[in-house]
Amino acid sequence: MPSASSTHRSMGGGRRVAVAGVALSDVGRVDSATPYALHAQAARRALADAGIDRSRVDGLASAGLGTLAPVEIADYLGLRPAWVDSTSVGGATWEVMAAHAADAIAQGHAEAVLLVYGSTARADLKAGRRTADLSFGARGPLQFEVPYGHTLIAKYAMAARRHMHQYGTTPEQLAQVAVQARANAAGNPDAMYREPITVDDVLSGPLVADPFTKLHCCIRSDGGCAVLLVAEDLVPGLAARPVWILGAGTAVSHTTMSEWEDFTVSPAAVSGRAAFARAGVTPNDIDLAELYDAFTYMTLVTLEDLGFCAKGEGGGFVEGGRLLRDGALPVNTDGGGLSACHPGMRGLFLLVEAVRQLRGEAGEERQVRRRDGSLPELAVASGTGGWFCSSGTLVLGRG
Repeated sequence: MPSASSTHRSMGGGRRVAVAGVALSDVGRVDSATPYALHAQAARRALADAGIDRSRVDGLASAGLGTLAPVEIADYLGLRPAWVDSTSVGGATWEVMAAHAADAIAQGHAEAVLLVYGSTARADLKAGRRTADLSFGARGPLQFEVPYGHTLIAKYAMAARRHMHQYGTTPEQLAQVAVQARANAAGNPDAMYREPITVDDVLSGPLVADPFTKLHCCIRSDGGCAVLLVAEDLVPGLAARPVWILGAGTAVSHTTMSEWEDFTVSPAAVSGRAAFARAGVTPNDIDLAELYDAFTYMTLVTLEDLGFCAKGEGGGFVEGGRLLRDGALPVNTDGGGLSACHPGMRGLFLLVEAVRQLRGEAGEERQVRRRDGSLPELAVASGTGGWFCSSGTLVLGRG
């Protein structure tokens, strides 16, 4: 199996790019903080993790908060970045931003780029500051679906139903994704839900959108996180072992369901292929995968589209404990959005967990190890946005 060092290529033919620091803010149930405060808390912790002073940060990537993001976040954090990114493509935002930042660093446009996110989605709902319905607006192409009550969850449910019809995927197989995510969350002290669940628990829950019951759907939480990317020149002074960005791929698909050619294929089929090719590795080389999982079907179809199994075989692939921390392909080792946390655009959390696993910092109860007991060498993080509207995939390697 190729190692990270033997397969690593510099992004865009320039300097190599490393993840220098990662951190979570307080997560789960956070009633006493603003989303700005969670941004700041996560940023401070990530810089401390890297051992880099705030003055070295010359790039910022942020989305989802403020009228002029990332300008407002930069101002709140006391930063004056010369490079910024506010790309917003839903849950895939952070993988797409990381790809942009890595390209910028590789070409010398920035030295240290901070990606930071924070949300009080759960607390805002409890306090009546927002509703449970997430509206993407009723203008442009969306105007042709909005009148029919096409909610976000209904779109995912339709896609899942098509996969079930076309390939024979069963509700029990989809439930296995939730059960194994919860089992992984048991070893994560930051996870919001850690008690075990069974397939029967998932199937017997209240129906939300056929075939999804409550436990097929992500939880609602508060929280934030931050990831610091740096040029290879800064690596010798880091406080922690670097994790290298080996390859990245991005893709967008449809806005309306009528323009989606195949409900069983996500844009991860494009972004994943590009990321693996640029990293010089294959899915068979990957030790663990951190995948966006707002719904159980997302995990299953993303595994197919990234090439871990053939199209239509995802149902069988997720059975038998394959996704567990000690399974054949550990997936969402922190518990994912189904059990650990989901404060909105969760894609940045995927990078935090992947880096911690590659560093060997996940803790005894959830640290992934290879068959020989060594630490994992390669991880993939793949975010999904909208209703499979966008995808960003990164391959990460241990330094």
